[in-house]
Amino acid sequence: MSASLTAEQRRRDIAKLESSIWYSDRYADDEYEYRHVILPKGLVKYLPKDRLAEESEWRSLGVRQSPGWFHYERHAPEPHILLFKRPKNAF
Repeated sequence: MSASLTAEQRRRDIAKLESSIWYSDRYADDEYEYRHVILPKGLVKYLPKDRLAEESEWRSLGVRQSPGWFHYERHAPEPHILLFKRPKNAF
């Protein structure tokens, strides 16, 4: 499959699925604010497999959050669930 076909399929998948992204309520400890985001399983193939996603990568999949969040954990059995945190005093 050519890169242009792959890029076009990615665009179609994101356009079709981004409205199904689910955002948890925020929760916190003394230091951080947390939330998790559940991606439709059809978008998981566009996540990096060997590392956490950079902000530009998760935003390019249609994840929309205010500034300061970073992907901090990967739970192998459920790669479609992204765990985010940001320092409480950041914003």
